[in-house]
Amino acid sequence: MNTFANLNLAPEILRALTESGYTIPTPIQAQAIPMVLEGCDLMAGAQTGTGKTAAFALPLLQKLLPHASSSSSPARHVVRALILVPTRELAVQVEASVKAYAKHTHLRSLVVFGGVDIKTQTPHLRTGIEILVATPGRLLDHIEQKSVQLNNVQILVLDEADRMLDMGFMPDLKRILALLPRQRQNLMFSATFSSEIKKLSSEFLVNPKLIEVARSNATSENVTQQVYLVGHADKHALLAQLLRGSNAKQALVFTKTKLAASRIARQLQREGFAADAIHGDKTQLERMEALEAFKQGKVTVLIATDVAARGLDIDQLPMVINYEIPSAAEDYVHRIGRTGRAGAFGNAISLVSPEEEKYLVEIEKLIKCQIQKVALPVMVNTPPPRTESRPAPRAEHHVHLRAAHAPQAKRPVHDAWFNKPYEPSPGKLVEAVPVVPSGKPAGQIPALFMRRKPVQTEPED
Repeated sequence: MNTFANLNLAPEILRALTESGYTIPTPIQAQAIPMVLEGCDLMAGAQTGTGKTAAFALPLLQKLLPHASSSSSPARHVVRALILVPTRELAVQVEASVKAYAKHTHLRSLVVFGGVDIKTQTPHLRTGIEILVATPGRLLDHIEQKSVQLNNVQILVLDEADRMLDMGFMPDLKRILALLPRQRQNLMFSATFSSEIKKLSSEFLVNPKLIEVARSNATSENVTQQVYLVGHADKHALLAQLLRGSNAKQALVFTKTKLAASRIARQLQREGFAADAIHGDKTQLERMEALEAFKQGKVTVLIATDVAARGLDIDQLPMVINYEIPSAAEDYVHRIGRTGRAGAFGNAISLVSPEEEKYLVEIEKLIKCQIQKVALPVMVNTPPPRTESRPAPRAEHHVHLRAAHAPQAKRPVHDAWFNKPYEPSPGKLVEAVPVVPSGKPAGQIPALFMRRKPVQTEPED
């Protein structure tokens, strides 16, 4: 049986793996680790949740061990490995794995990403590190400020390369590649292979070896996929009903837009669910707090957009729900890859409205299988009762309120005299009110729009 001990890894790394509970490598790890140790460029494709991070992090650490130093001098700790990832959340998780595997060595690692003050990252960079995990935009910011040097990079890793292309990072990647030494080892890992990915690999990989542990763009066999054909107006009622089911102890719900994510989260909170949203408009601190609460079980429903949820690694996540299916079929593979990870089983449910059925056809064409269509359950629109319920008022009280607020009819006047119009008394004169002089000289009132005669003065004798 193949174990990590058979992959020529150092005792310090094996000790960290044992403490983390890893003994048997996954297929992608068993194939990639020996190739990386040989120094080959690599283009690896595997489904999400199969251990891609360890597949490049473990051999990377092994190759950098000769450069490990216990010295505190920054000159003894230069950046020798660069790992580029598309999102902040994935960057944090990758660096956490690298740190865990390297904890018994003297190799240092750091993560830098946008959304936080760059001044908080610069002092850590200047203390010296061997392994830098970064998002492309923030790395370029540090390069412009001259807070990082990349002229000693020996290994470059592109993780989730397909997502980086989807997010428009190609110009940033080309700028970064131009700053790296020509002699280096290049590793590219991706869950899907498209024509754009193959074009990118031809530009910077040198005679790469190809690894595919599963059919390209395939979904995990451990994930049960289902589709509900439902009108857009009925999606929320169906979502709430699914979340009340016995299998929905925790669920990750995907939407296309940030506004939809926030709206659904607020609506679910009003209905009694422990829900939160994670998207690009939230600060990095808010996103990390929401993610941590979800991992700890304090939040049971997390609504997310594709960019924010890319690379989320949540143990034993039982359910993923596509509130809106993606227009790009490859995103469907990434979404449902959040469940059914590391040998566990999961459910992936998609709510498809009539206008989204064209996207469903493209998804089924990509994954080369028909997704099971499930009949709609009886829709229950009433929200769950709140903890503090007020007693219902009595029926007689409602009748009394309606009677009190009903428009009142005018009461008839019995004396006909009051209904007559006003008529002045004949022959009765109205006496003028006498003007009482006030004793003050009358002020002159200017006459408007009148031509005043010139005042003639008499000649003096």
